Amino acid sequence: MFWSGKRVLVTGGASFIGSHLVDALAARGARVRVVDNLSSGKLENLREHLQRETVDFRQADLLDPAVARQAVERMQVIFHLAADHGGRGYVDLHQVACSTNLILDGQLFKLAADAGVEKVVFASSGCVYPNYIQMDPSKELYLTEDMVGPPYDADNLYGWAKLMGELTLKAYYKERGLRSASCRFFTVYGPRGHENHAVIAMIARAFIKEDPYVIWGTGEQIRNWTHVDDIVSGLILAGERIEDGTAVNLGTMERIKVIECAQEILRYTGHTARIQTAPHMPTGPLNRVADNRLAKRLLDWGPTVTFWDGLHRTIDWYFSARDPATVESTLHELLTER
Repeated sequence: MFWSGKRVLVTGGASFIGSHLVDALAARGARVRVVDNLSSGKLENLREHLQRETVDFRQADLLDPAVARQAVERMQVIFHLAADHGGRGYVDLHQVACSTNLILDGQLFKLAADAGVEKVVFASSGCVYPNYIQMDPSKELYLTEDMVGPPYDADNLYGWAKLMGELTLKAYYKERGLRSASCRFFTVYGPRGHENHAVIAMIARAFIKEDPYVIWGTGEQIRNWTHVDDIVSGLILAGERIEDGTAVNLGTMERIKVIECAQEILRYTGHTARIQTAPHMPTGPLNRVADNRLAKRLLDWGPTVTFWDGLHRTIDWYFSARDPATVESTLHELLTER
């Protein structure tokens, strides 16, 4: 097997997506090291691995050059997911925090090249796409990878940092032969997700029986939410098959309005409430949907979880895992923080 015995570093591996990736790599026989400062990650996401001592976990901050240097030592493959990040409220309101990703990514990529790492797989984002082409929800738009180019117009400093990360890896491949791949995520959801992302936030509002039931924006904005299981399979395939820094979309091509998601959450949970839109709150692009044909061609990858099925499964998880009183007392903060 490709991953059996491979020494793999997962930065941010205690996070929502990172911990699912660790699960999948460990199941494939990889020797996994996780470095996470736990600013948004949780030890409970790695509980079974820590109990069995099957993962080398290090709680540390990769912005520290000494930490980053030690993290990459003897690693063959790096999945770089660590970032200062969050949902729409976070990336709109925390520009300085997101700017630190420029330092984090550049430092880690240089150390990886210096250490002779075989490959880096970078967690990029749909936020690299130009905002100006995503503002008309009446247009049937599918974002293809070649739409990222001059004139660049990435989404906030978070998006600019992801774009610079992609371009930096391409330069390292060209000049120093560092093999790499970039995977552009399109709003990921699923078990272990955080309330600062729209799907979990809307589930949380139903969980605490909010009335009126608030959704940010007009509700007409269009997204293609992608289940974490599909994201993880795409990351692993990129690690196996892409070498030249090519960036690929990992997203479904389902076009879902935010208000449609809200309505289905209310229906599925049996919560009867008046939906109240909040156009003044952070909304982001109005029409963000991936074209995933390149991933199908290069990776033989395609989403296996339809949104409505994944949404129901995520609701079931959230309702079984969360405490209503705790969610109600912390939700306002969680919507915009890590």
